[in-house]
Amino acid sequence: MVELLAPAGNFTSLSAALKNGADSIYIGLEGVNMRVNANNFTIKDIKKVAEIVKEYNSKLYVCTNTIMKDKDINLMKKQLPSIKEAGADGIILSDLGLIHSVIENDLEAHLSVQENTTNLETLKILNELGVKRAILSRELNLKEISKLAHKSPIETEIFIHGAMCMAISGRCFLSYGLYNRSANCGDCLQPCRKEWKLNYEGSNNLNVENTTECEDESFIITQAYDNSYHTNFFSPKDMALIEHIPEIMKTGVDSFKIEGRARSPDYVATATKVYREAINSYETGNYEYNPLWMEELNKVFNRGFDTGFYFKIPYTQSQNNQSKYIKKDIGKVVNYYNKIHVAELKIWDDLHLGDEIMIQGPTTGSITHKISSMQINKKPIQTAYKGQNVAILISEKLRESDYVYKLIKRE
Repeated sequence: MVELLAPAGNFTSLSAALKNGADSIYIGLEGVNMRVNANNFTIKDIKKVAEIVKEYNSKLYVCTNTIMKDKDINLMKKQLPSIKEAGADGIILSDLGLIHSVIENDLEAHLSVQENTTNLETLKILNELGVKRAILSRELNLKEISKLAHKSPIETEIFIHGAMCMAISGRCFLSYGLYNRSANCGDCLQPCRKEWKLNYEGSNNLNVENTTECEDESFIITQAYDNSYHTNFFSPKDMALIEHIPEIMKTGVDSFKIEGRARSPDYVATATKVYREAINSYETGNYEYNPLWMEELNKVFNRGFDTGFYFKIPYTQSQNNQSKYIKKDIGKVVNYYNKIHVAELKIWDDLHLGDEIMIQGPTTGSITHKISSMQINKKPIQTAYKGQNVAILISEKLRESDYVYKLIKRE
């Protein structure tokens, strides 16, 4: 049975992942992971995280996958006993120097995708070192992954959804070169996601030659008002393998990973829920692709979708957020009445019957709900106005101070 591994950048995303069917969770440890700008967890937080994870009979992996100097290795050696005592199950690492220390502390050693594991000989050596699992390189195609997974002496893991880096499996120096902010130490400013201009020096010919397999040149490069050219060619689209569940299930890979520790709780909730449903459908023997799965994934942040190197060499570049909905902050939960399944909201924007809202909180996770009933002073209403407190009927339990957002469809 394949593991569905989901990201958590904070406690709200943690609840969102667990409530939507994650088998395991990976979090970042403050200061030593590849998402320094995310709300990473401290050593003190890990105990609480582990307790919540165990309530769902799930597993917890802690990311420590930055480039490490001696001071970083020594710090980690001091922290590993506390991480184990807090209840973590394993460490995702990219520095071989940590392997023995991780194992000595009775934690699973998972080798990060940044180590670019691409062959069976490496997997054999990792097995000799005591590594429990390797996250296979993103450069591999599905046939190569399947061959490795079936012969590997250790567990294997692949990414199935989320952002793809221009450096494929990591080790990028663009941010460091431009801003002195190292991607390999988790401090990437993502210059690759910006729109770049192209200058053609030494030639009066401004015609652009398309040398890719993509027939539509506008995917690659467009002409600006000042006759310069601009492109997002550094920025790949996001990965989405939801349409290929049977193919990836047959590879024999042990764990499917969703990228996104720096993304919002609704992204985590949606991606986890969709892939959970798809995997369950396949494992019951009654698999049938549901087009609604892709519709749901398109509702949350994405840069458009591709399948990475699994089936071909990716050639399409990303735009900005391609989500079909805008998430507008409109209120908070004041109270929730368990017996009658009613939530009291304080709103700072109008709310109408039929509106779709999203409620997020550290314990609640991320819940999407369509307004079917509203009352003020026990009288049914069609519209609640800015500044009012309104009661809505909702079966899922909410908590005081949960955030409320209105989902507005993009034009």
